[in-house]
Amino acid sequence: MKASALPVAGPGPVPTALKINGATLTLHVEPRMTLAEVLRGLLGLTGTKIACNRGACSACTIWLDGVTVCSCMILAIDVGARSVTTIEGLANGDQLHPVQAAFIEHDALQCGFCTPGMVMSCAELLERTPDPTAQDVQAAISGHLCRCGTYPHVVTATLAAAKLRKT
Repeated sequence: MKASALPVAGPGPVPTALKINGATLTLHVEPRMTLAEVLRGLLGLTGTKIACNRGACSACTIWLDGVTVCSCMILAIDVGARSVTTIEGLANGDQLHPVQAAFIEHDALQCGFCTPGMVMSCAELLERTPDPTAQDVQAAISGHLCRCGTYPHVVTATLAAAKLRKT
């Protein structure tokens, strides 16, 4: 196929359907925009943080079809039909997810910038490993940078959430 025959997306906004926190939304997205930029800017879902914008700190962690990914590393137009879950979509209405509640109870946050990404990774860990060890939690958060050093509290909170989910 000749290069001139290939479809071109852009340079302006293009219609893009995204399934965010259970709702399918049609947005006009510039092809250069990352999923993190769309979540925060176009949709106002500011729980997803953009820190390094390089996939190195994991502050922007979301679930893509239930798997944690750095949303700053994915173009929004490349998401396709996959389901996106953000920190805002983790709770069930006013009822916090067990990991969210445990983070509060066990003081697993300070400045809060890394917190949404860590919560998403810890919640995903509990989905695939309902009875994790401290080492499992440490592995799940190993890509997260926390300048405040709350890692021990994150481990404690996640283990407490796992225990709570079993009861």
